[in-house]
Amino acid sequence: MTRTGHGGDVYAAARELGRGVPHLLDFSASINPLGPSPAALRAIDDAAPLLQHYPDPACWGVRQALANHWQRPAEEFLVGNGSIELIHLLPDALPIRHLLVVGPTFSEYATAMRRSGGRVTMVMGERAEAYRPPLEQVMAAMSGTVGTVTGRRAIDAVLLCNPNSPTGYACTAAAVLRLARLATRRRIWCIVDETFAEYCADSSILSHVLPARTIVLRSFTKFYGLPGLRVGYAVARKAIIEQMGAHQPPWSVNMLAQRAAVAALRDVRHAGRSLRFMDREKARLRKGLEQLPGCSVFPSEANFILMELPGGQKAGLVVSALRRQGLLVRDCSRVPGLNVRSVRVAVRTKAENNRLLGALAAVLHGSGL
Repeated sequence: MTRTGHGGDVYAAARELGRGVPHLLDFSASINPLGPSPAALRAIDDAAPLLQHYPDPACWGVRQALANHWQRPAEEFLVGNGSIELIHLLPDALPIRHLLVVGPTFSEYATAMRRSGGRVTMVMGERAEAYRPPLEQVMAAMSGTVGTVTGRRAIDAVLLCNPNSPTGYACTAAAVLRLARLATRRRIWCIVDETFAEYCADSSILSHVLPARTIVLRSFTKFYGLPGLRVGYAVARKAIIEQMGAHQPPWSVNMLAQRAAVAALRDVRHAGRSLRFMDREKARLRKGLEQLPGCSVFPSEANFILMELPGGQKAGLVVSALRRQGLLVRDCSRVPGLNVRSVRVAVRTKAENNRLLGALAAVLHGSGL
Protein backbone atom coordinates (compact mmCIF):
# COMPACT_ATOMS: atom_id res chain seq x y z
CA MET A 1 0.00 0.00 0.00
CA THR A 2 1.30 3.47 -0.89
CA ARG A 3 0.48 6.52 1.19
CA THR A 4 0.87 10.00 -0.23
CA GLY A 5 1.02 13.48 1.23
CA HIS A 6 4.23 13.32 3.27
CA GLY A 7 7.84 14.02 2.46
CA GLY A 8 10.84 11.92 3.37
CA ASP A 9 10.00 8.69 1.53
CA VAL A 10 13.49 8.24 0.11
CA TYR A 11 12.96 4.49 -0.21
CA ALA A 12 10.13 4.81 -2.74
CA ALA A 13 12.17 7.36 -4.68
CA ALA A 14 15.20 5.08 -4.68
CA ARG A 15 13.14 2.18 -6.06
CA GLU A 16 11.55 4.39 -8.69
CA LEU A 17 14.81 5.98 -9.84
CA GLY A 18 16.96 2.87 -9.56
CA ARG A 19 19.56 4.49 -7.34
CA GLY A 20 20.62 4.10 -3.74
CA VAL A 21 19.27 6.28 -0.95
CA PRO A 22 22.72 7.93 -0.40
CA HIS A 23 22.54 9.19 -4.00
CA LEU A 24 19.38 11.21 -3.32
CA LEU A 25 19.12 14.71 -1.84
CA ASP A 26 15.97 14.90 0.24
CA PHE A 27 14.60 18.45 0.47
CA SER A 28 11.10 17.08 1.14
CA ALA A 29 11.71 16.29 4.82
CA SER A 30 13.01 19.08 7.04
CA ILE A 31 15.75 17.36 9.03
CA ASN A 32 18.72 19.08 10.71
CA PRO A 33 21.30 19.34 7.89
CA LEU A 34 24.12 18.82 10.40
CA GLY A 35 22.69 15.42 11.25
CA PRO A 36 22.26 13.82 14.68
CA SER A 37 24.34 14.76 17.67
CA PRO A 38 27.64 12.82 17.80
CA ALA A 39 26.69 12.00 21.38
CA ALA A 40 23.44 10.44 20.15
CA LEU A 41 25.31 8.27 17.67
CA ARG A 42 27.67 7.08 20.43
CA ALA A 43 24.67 6.33 22.64
CA ILE A 44 23.20 4.12 19.92
CA ASP A 45 26.42 2.12 19.73
CA ASP A 46 26.64 1.85 23.52
CA ALA A 47 23.02 0.63 23.74
CA ALA A 48 23.57 -2.33 21.41
CA PRO A 49 23.74 -4.87 24.31
CA LEU A 50 20.21 -3.80 25.31
CA LEU A 51 18.78 -5.26 22.11
CA GLN A 52 18.40 -8.61 23.87
CA HIS A 53 15.92 -7.04 26.31
CA TYR A 54 12.52 -5.44 25.90
CA PRO A 55 12.69 -1.63 25.93
CA ASP A 56 11.72 0.30 29.05
CA PRO A 57 7.93 0.70 28.66
CA ALA A 58 7.94 3.77 30.91
CA CYS A 59 10.70 5.52 28.89
CA TRP A 60 11.97 6.54 32.31
CA GLY A 61 15.34 7.88 31.20
CA VAL A 62 13.83 10.05 28.47
CA ARG A 63 11.17 11.43 30.80
CA GLN A 64 13.75 12.26 33.46
CA ALA A 65 15.91 14.04 30.87
CA LEU A 66 12.90 15.97 29.60
CA ALA A 67 11.88 16.87 33.15
CA ASN A 68 15.34 18.30 33.78
CA HIS A 69 15.41 20.10 30.44
CA TRP A 70 12.01 21.76 30.84
CA GLN A 71 11.98 21.98 34.64
CA ARG A 72 8.69 20.10 34.84
CA PRO A 73 7.67 16.90 36.70
CA ALA A 74 8.47 13.71 34.79
CA GLU A 75 4.81 12.72 35.20
CA GLU A 76 3.88 15.50 32.75
CA PHE A 77 5.61 13.75 29.82
CA LEU A 78 4.49 10.90 27.59
CA VAL A 79 7.06 9.55 25.13
CA GLY A 80 5.82 8.04 21.89
CA ASN A 81 6.93 6.36 18.68
CA GLY A 82 7.32 9.77 17.07
CA SER A 83 4.80 12.54 17.66
CA ILE A 84 2.72 10.87 14.94
CA GLU A 85 1.78 8.06 17.34
CA LEU A 86 0.58 10.63 19.86
CA ILE A 87 -1.40 12.52 17.22
CA HIS A 88 -3.23 9.31 16.34
CA LEU A 89 -4.04 8.28 19.90
CA LEU A 90 -5.40 11.70 20.95
CA PRO A 91 -8.90 11.45 19.40
CA ASP A 92 -9.78 8.29 21.31
CA ALA A 93 -7.79 9.07 24.44
CA LEU A 94 -9.31 12.44 25.30
CA PRO A 95 -11.86 11.75 23.54
CA ILE A 96 -12.38 14.18 20.66
CA ARG A 97 -15.32 14.01 18.23
CA HIS A 98 -15.01 17.44 16.54
CA LEU A 99 -11.58 18.96 15.95
CA LEU A 100 -10.96 22.50 14.76
CA VAL A 101 -7.68 22.59 12.79
CA VAL A 102 -5.83 25.79 11.94
CA GLY A 103 -4.63 25.54 8.35
CA PRO A 104 -3.14 25.22 5.86
CA THR A 105 -1.22 22.58 7.78
CA PHE A 106 -0.02 19.00 8.20
CA SER A 107 -2.59 16.52 6.87
CA GLU A 108 -2.14 13.88 9.56
CA TYR A 109 -4.22 15.79 12.13
CA ALA A 110 -7.34 15.42 9.98
CA THR A 111 -6.39 11.86 9.02
CA ALA A 112 -6.21 10.84 12.69
CA MET A 113 -9.61 12.37 13.42
CA ARG A 114 -11.32 10.75 10.46
CA ARG A 115 -9.77 7.39 11.26
CA SER A 116 -11.35 7.56 14.71
CA GLY A 117 -14.73 8.46 13.22
CA GLY A 118 -14.61 12.12 14.23
CA ARG A 119 -15.23 15.34 12.36
CA VAL A 120 -12.81 18.07 11.27
CA THR A 121 -13.47 21.77 10.70
CA MET A 122 -10.68 23.90 9.24
CA VAL A 123 -10.01 27.61 9.61
CA MET A 124 -7.54 28.84 6.99
CA GLY A 125 -4.89 31.52 7.03
CA GLU A 126 -4.83 33.83 4.02
CA ARG A 127 -2.08 34.00 1.42
CA ALA A 128 -2.10 37.82 1.60
CA GLU A 129 -1.08 37.54 5.25
CA ALA A 130 1.65 34.94 4.63
CA TYR A 131 -0.79 32.30 5.89
CA ARG A 132 -0.82 33.78 9.39
CA PRO A 133 -3.01 31.52 11.57
CA PRO A 134 -6.26 33.48 12.10
CA LEU A 135 -6.41 32.97 15.86
CA GLU A 136 -9.15 35.59 16.25
CA GLN A 137 -11.39 33.54 13.97
CA VAL A 138 -10.43 30.37 15.81
CA MET A 139 -11.38 31.90 19.16
CA ALA A 140 -14.67 33.11 17.69
CA ALA A 141 -15.41 29.57 16.51
CA MET A 142 -14.59 28.22 19.96
CA SER A 143 -17.03 30.71 21.45
CA GLY A 144 -19.73 29.66 19.01
CA THR A 145 -19.97 33.08 17.37
CA VAL A 146 -19.24 32.08 13.77
CA GLY A 147 -21.39 30.18 11.31
CA THR A 148 -18.97 27.32 10.69
CA VAL A 149 -20.19 25.40 13.73
CA THR A 150 -23.77 26.63 14.08
CA GLY A 151 -26.19 23.75 14.40
CA ARG A 152 -23.40 21.18 14.42
CA ARG A 153 -21.73 19.23 17.18
CA ALA A 154 -19.73 21.54 19.43
CA ILE A 155 -15.98 21.72 19.01
CA ASP A 156 -14.12 19.39 21.39
CA ALA A 157 -10.58 20.49 20.54
CA VAL A 158 -8.52 22.95 18.56
CA LEU A 159 -5.17 22.10 17.02
CA LEU A 160 -2.46 24.60 16.11
CA CYS A 161 0.94 23.74 14.63
CA ASN A 162 3.42 26.40 15.80
CA PRO A 163 5.57 27.16 13.89
CA ASN A 164 3.28 25.83 11.25
CA SER A 165 4.12 23.24 8.62
CA PRO A 166 4.25 23.72 5.67
CA THR A 167 4.01 27.52 5.88
CA GLY A 168 6.67 28.24 8.52
CA TYR A 169 4.62 30.96 10.23
CA ALA A 170 5.05 31.18 14.01
CA CYS A 171 2.56 32.78 16.39
CA THR A 172 3.88 34.42 19.54
CA ALA A 173 3.76 32.48 22.79
CA ALA A 174 1.46 35.14 24.22
CA ALA A 175 -1.05 34.65 21.38
CA VAL A 176 -0.99 30.87 21.75
CA LEU A 177 -1.49 31.12 25.50
CA ARG A 178 -4.54 33.35 24.97
CA LEU A 179 -5.96 30.66 22.72
CA ALA A 180 -5.15 27.91 25.23
CA ARG A 181 -6.68 29.80 28.17
CA LEU A 182 -9.89 30.42 26.27
CA ALA A 183 -10.02 26.74 25.34
CA THR A 184 -9.76 25.76 29.00
CA ARG A 185 -12.52 28.19 29.96
CA ARG A 186 -14.71 26.69 27.22
CA ARG A 187 -13.77 23.14 28.27
CA ILE A 188 -12.13 22.56 24.90
CA TRP A 189 -8.83 20.76 24.42
CA CYS A 190 -6.03 22.87 22.98
CA ILE A 191 -3.34 20.83 21.17
CA VAL A 192 -0.20 22.72 20.13
CA ASP A 193 2.22 20.90 17.86
CA GLU A 194 5.66 22.40 18.46
CA THR A 195 7.58 19.97 16.27
CA PHE A 196 9.70 22.77 14.79
CA ALA A 197 9.81 25.05 17.84
CA GLU A 198 13.51 24.50 18.60
CA TYR A 199 14.16 26.94 15.75
CA CYS A 200 12.11 29.72 17.39
CA ALA A 201 12.20 29.08 21.12
CA ASP A 202 10.46 32.37 21.99
CA SER A 203 7.29 31.10 20.30
CA SER A 204 7.07 28.01 22.51
CA ILE A 205 4.66 27.87 25.44
CA LEU A 206 6.59 25.15 27.26
CA SER A 207 8.44 27.65 29.45
CA HIS A 208 5.06 28.91 30.71
CA VAL A 209 2.40 27.40 32.96
CA LEU A 210 0.17 25.37 30.67
CA PRO A 211 -3.59 25.90 30.98
CA ALA A 212 -5.43 22.86 32.30
CA ARG A 213 -6.66 21.48 28.96
CA THR A 214 -3.50 22.11 26.93
CA ILE A 215 -1.35 19.40 25.32
CA VAL A 216 1.97 20.28 23.65
CA LEU A 217 3.57 17.90 21.16
CA ARG A 218 7.31 17.79 20.45
CA SER A 219 9.63 15.59 18.40
CA PHE A 220 13.23 14.43 18.16
CA THR A 221 12.81 14.09 14.38
CA LYS A 222 13.47 17.54 12.93
CA PHE A 223 15.91 19.52 15.06
CA TYR A 224 17.64 16.52 16.63
CA GLY A 225 17.93 14.71 13.29
CA LEU A 226 16.59 11.30 14.40
CA PRO A 227 13.67 10.56 12.04
CA GLY A 228 14.67 6.93 11.60
CA LEU A 229 14.38 6.20 15.33
CA ARG A 230 10.89 7.69 15.90
CA VAL A 231 10.83 9.57 19.20
CA GLY A 232 8.27 12.20 20.14
CA TYR A 233 6.62 13.37 23.34
CA ALA A 234 3.56 15.08 24.74
CA VAL A 235 3.52 17.54 27.64
CA ALA A 236 0.38 18.10 29.72
CA ARG A 237 -1.05 17.84 33.24
CA LYS A 238 -0.39 14.50 34.93
CA ALA A 239 -4.00 13.29 34.66
CA ILE A 240 -4.06 13.97 30.91
CA ILE A 241 -0.76 12.15 30.39
CA GLU A 242 -2.15 9.14 32.25
CA GLN A 243 -5.30 9.27 30.13
CA MET A 244 -3.24 9.31 26.94
CA GLY A 245 -0.84 6.64 28.16
CA ALA A 246 -3.72 4.23 28.74
CA HIS A 247 -4.29 4.21 24.96
CA GLN A 248 -0.67 3.66 24.00
CA PRO A 249 0.62 0.22 22.95
CA PRO A 250 3.27 -1.32 25.26
CA TRP A 251 6.97 -1.02 24.37
CA SER A 252 6.18 1.75 21.93
CA VAL A 253 9.68 3.26 21.81
CA ASN A 254 12.73 1.08 21.25
CA MET A 255 15.77 1.26 23.51
CA LEU A 256 18.18 2.65 20.92
CA ALA A 257 15.76 5.50 20.35
CA GLN A 258 15.41 6.16 24.08
CA ARG A 259 19.15 6.33 24.68
CA ALA A 260 19.77 8.46 21.58
CA ALA A 261 17.05 10.92 22.59
CA VAL A 262 18.56 11.44 26.04
CA ALA A 263 22.02 12.03 24.59
CA ALA A 264 20.71 14.38 21.91
CA LEU A 265 18.77 16.45 24.44
CA ARG A 266 21.87 16.90 26.59
CA ASP A 267 24.22 17.86 23.73
CA VAL A 268 23.86 21.64 23.98
CA ARG A 269 26.99 22.21 21.91
CA HIS A 270 25.51 20.46 18.86
CA ALA A 271 22.21 22.27 19.40
CA GLY A 272 23.92 25.67 19.40
CA ARG A 273 25.94 24.83 16.32
CA SER A 274 22.77 23.67 14.54
CA LEU A 275 20.91 26.90 15.32
CA ARG A 276 23.78 29.12 14.18
CA PHE A 277 24.12 27.19 10.93
CA MET A 278 20.38 27.37 10.25
CA ASP A 279 20.25 31.13 10.80
CA ARG A 280 22.97 31.71 8.20
CA GLU A 281 22.06 29.12 5.61
CA LYS A 282 18.29 29.67 5.63
CA ALA A 283 18.83 33.36 4.92
CA ARG A 284 21.21 32.53 2.07
CA LEU A 285 18.89 29.92 0.54
CA ARG A 286 15.93 32.26 0.89
CA LYS A 287 17.79 34.97 -1.00
CA GLY A 288 18.65 32.51 -3.76
CA LEU A 289 15.01 31.41 -4.10
CA GLU A 290 13.81 35.02 -4.17
CA GLN A 291 16.14 35.71 -7.09
CA LEU A 292 14.47 33.06 -9.25
CA PRO A 293 12.24 35.00 -11.67
CA GLY A 294 8.55 34.88 -10.79
CA CYS A 295 8.95 32.95 -7.54
CA SER A 296 7.29 34.08 -4.31
CA VAL A 297 8.91 33.11 -1.01
CA PHE A 298 7.14 33.18 2.34
CA PRO A 299 8.72 33.98 5.72
CA SER A 300 9.57 30.96 7.86
CA GLU A 301 10.64 30.44 11.45
CA ALA A 302 11.34 26.74 10.84
CA ASN A 303 14.06 24.88 8.92
CA PHE A 304 12.16 24.92 5.63
CA ILE A 305 10.84 27.49 3.18
CA LEU A 306 7.44 27.60 1.48
CA MET A 307 7.47 29.13 -1.98
CA GLU A 308 5.22 29.60 -4.98
CA LEU A 309 6.46 28.88 -8.46
CA PRO A 310 5.96 31.43 -11.26
CA GLY A 311 2.56 31.76 -12.90
CA GLY A 312 1.95 29.01 -15.42
CA GLN A 313 4.12 26.51 -13.55
CA LYS A 314 2.62 23.59 -11.65
CA ALA A 315 4.22 22.14 -8.56
CA GLY A 316 3.68 18.54 -9.64
CA LEU A 317 5.58 18.93 -12.91
CA VAL A 318 8.47 20.83 -11.35
CA VAL A 319 8.76 18.40 -8.44
CA SER A 320 8.78 15.46 -10.89
CA ALA A 321 11.52 17.07 -12.98
CA LEU A 322 13.69 17.62 -9.92
CA ARG A 323 12.96 14.09 -8.71
CA ARG A 324 14.40 12.65 -11.92
CA GLN A 325 17.64 14.39 -10.96
CA GLY A 326 17.58 12.84 -7.50
CA LEU A 327 16.36 16.02 -5.79
CA LEU A 328 13.26 15.42 -3.67
CA VAL A 329 11.12 18.50 -3.00
CA ARG A 330 7.78 18.66 -1.18
CA ASP A 331 4.79 19.15 -3.49
CA CYS A 332 2.28 21.20 -1.47
CA SER A 333 -0.22 21.75 -4.28
CA ARG A 334 -2.75 19.40 -2.65
CA VAL A 335 -2.52 20.92 0.83
CA PRO A 336 -5.95 22.48 1.52
CA GLY A 337 -5.54 26.24 1.57
CA LEU A 338 -2.48 26.37 -0.71
CA ASN A 339 -2.42 26.43 -4.52
CA VAL A 340 -1.10 24.42 -7.46
CA ARG A 341 2.20 26.36 -7.50
CA SER A 342 3.12 25.68 -3.86
CA VAL A 343 6.27 23.76 -2.93
CA ARG A 344 8.27 23.45 0.27
CA VAL A 345 12.03 23.00 0.44
CA ALA A 346 14.11 22.01 3.45
CA VAL A 347 17.30 23.87 4.26
CA ARG A 348 20.25 21.53 3.73
CA THR A 349 24.01 22.14 3.51
CA LYS A 350 25.43 25.01 1.45
CA ALA A 351 26.63 22.75 -1.37
CA GLU A 352 23.33 20.85 -1.49
CA ASN A 353 21.29 24.05 -1.47
CA ASN A 354 23.41 25.41 -4.33
CA ARG A 355 22.67 22.29 -6.33
CA LEU A 356 18.94 22.74 -5.73
CA LEU A 357 19.05 26.39 -6.77
CA GLY A 358 20.84 25.53 -9.99
CA ALA A 359 18.50 22.65 -10.83
CA LEU A 360 15.39 24.65 -10.00
CA ALA A 361 16.55 27.56 -12.16
CA ALA A 362 17.12 25.18 -15.07
CA VAL A 363 13.72 23.51 -14.66
CA LEU A 364 11.89 26.82 -14.47
CA HIS A 365 13.78 28.03 -17.54
CA GLY A 366 12.58 24.95 -19.39
CA SER A 367 15.85 23.13 -19.84
CA GLY A 368 15.27 20.66 -17.03
CA LEU A 369 11.78 19.45 -17.87
